[in-house]
Amino acid sequence: MKLSEFQRAVVDEFGSGYGEALLTDLVLPELGGRTAQEALRVGILPREVWIALCREAGVPQSHWYGAGKPAPKR
Repeated sequence: MKLSEFQRAVVDEFGSGYGEALLTDLVLPELGGRTAQEALRVGILPREVWIALCREAGVPQSHWYGAGKPAPKR
């Protein structure tokens, strides 16, 4: 997942205003207690940040695939 795909996935899932608030305010314990914005800044891959953000925000697993990666076929 590229950074631009991560950003699009955040907006698609949460909306622009709430998504921005989550990126800067929601602490992600599985990423060392960083916010998503901090995690990206220190070089954690956007895909890892996306999954951690989804887990912490209670996003249904069916939405975790986000932009740039299709949902698995069933």
